[in-house]
Amino acid sequence: MRLSRFAALTSAFLVTSALALTGASAAASAQLPTATGYVALGDSYSSGVGAGSYDSDSGSCKRSAKAYPALWAADNSPSSFSFTACSGARTGDVLNNQLGPLNGTTGLVSITIGGNDAGFGDAMKTCALQGESACLARVAEARKYITTTLPGRLDTVYGAITGKAPAARVVVLGYPRLYQLGGSCAAGLSEKSRAALNAAADDINDVTAKRAADHGFGFADVTRTFTGHELCSGSPWLHSVTIPVDESYHPTAAGQSGGYLPVLGSAA
Repeated sequence: MRLSRFAALTSAFLVTSALALTGASAAASAQLPTATGYVALGDSYSSGVGAGSYDSDSGSCKRSAKAYPALWAADNSPSSFSFTACSGARTGDVLNNQLGPLNGTTGLVSITIGGNDAGFGDAMKTCALQGESACLARVAEARKYITTTLPGRLDTVYGAITGKAPAARVVVLGYPRLYQLGGSCAAGLSEKSRAALNAAADDINDVTAKRAADHGFGFADVTRTFTGHELCSGSPWLHSVTIPVDESYHPTAAGQSGGYLPVLGSAA
């Protein structure tokens, strides 16, 4: 009888303790903020240069209401939306100027970065103004940077994002190939120059996808969605040379909504 009574008391104590611990855990969980905010980081491909409808308050960053981050936020109504992507941004600019909104309530982060570090803008200018030989040399220089230096720069950015927003789903988006080879362009760059630029885009996407995966991030490849909509395709979602010149070789509004938005939606 004494053993039965002791066993009953012990069982009751254990049940009570378990319930108390369960209640404490539930209360602690209830106090944790829900990670549902969205922060959009990156360069001009994320800010929406080329899409028009720029926010006047964004100044030279040229953040567009037609850029994929703004479109995704409008469609999905996150609890908060911070848009810090900026035209011309490099990895250092993301680290120094764009990470402020990240915190424990950030549930989604998107980013395109690396093209400016690799000197894509300068490569395009060289290709447009200095001919095939100079173009191929400049693109080769960019491709070397992409494989040797850019991975470490990306690691630093990705690590900083995780440190500031540990609960976030991070989606790294790539860059489209600029040209449809054998396409409809009768003038402009040589076919070798166009092929070299496409190969550089493939390189940066390959490196970015690998670094993103190693940090547990998703990678959203836009090559497929832009296929058939490159320059020289007859239905381009990319600008050629424009006035103002900073919109050259950037996605149009259709490129943002048809090329970038679907892949973010699938990966988010």
